[in-house]
Amino acid sequence: MLSLTKQFLRSQIQVPPSAAFSTEVKRRITLYQHPISPPCRAVIMAAKLIGVDLELKLVQIKDCKTQEFLKINPLKRIPVLDDGGFLLSESRAILTYLSDKYGKDDSLYPQDLQARAIIDQMFYFDMGTLYQAMVDYWNYCVLKDNPHDEERYRRVFGPLNLFNETVGVSKFAAGPKFTLADVSLLASVSAIDAIGVDLTKYPNIHSWSDRSQKMVPNYEEINSKGVELIKEKFRVWEDKFRPKK
Repeated sequence: MLSLTKQFLRSQIQVPPSAAFSTEVKRRITLYQHPISPPCRAVIMAAKLIGVDLELKLVQIKDCKTQEFLKINPLKRIPVLDDGGFLLSESRAILTYLSDKYGKDDSLYPQDLQARAIIDQMFYFDMGTLYQAMVDYWNYCVLKDNPHDEERYRRVFGPLNLFNETVGVSKFAAGPKFTLADVSLLASVSAIDAIGVDLTKYPNIHSWSDRSQKMVPNYEEINSKGVELIKEKFRVWEDKFRPKK
């Protein structure tokens, strides 16, 4: 009789579906970051897609050269990931690490070597060509408080033309499927847009950006603050140097 009573009581306990079927353990990993940094925002977007819970620690850009921060990253830059004492910098390295270690599958960064190679190719294009052109202009003019440099500004257009052709052929940056390459490039393109480059002149990029943003949970929440910080800093610089239209 006692056994039957126990069985009845157990049957009345409502177990939430998540408790009944999910064995996922939420992992908390620290990211040293600043929202104005597109690479930092790329990591946050990727973590959201992968399902990794990040503890965000704000680092002012000027503090990257302090002795305290040098213990975290001798390369003097953000983002830096701290996964249980394992420290890793460079956003694209962090993206692939998170996907390989914590991804539920390999859809964002496939195990297939050729598919992965194309994603890596777009990482390098982003880091060394598209994003670098924007950073060169930003650093020289805005951060170093120099007047507008037309030659540096125009260097942004060539990479945009190349990327516009790329996403005109394929739906996403590295082929027909959304991958980590799109995450990295989304962050870069949003920064280029923030400094006043008219992306409507690049219709394929414009369409790709709309498609890709819809793939990222909470895209606006993750990106809006950083984009506004870039716009505000650019407006202050522009009011000081660029001729009024």
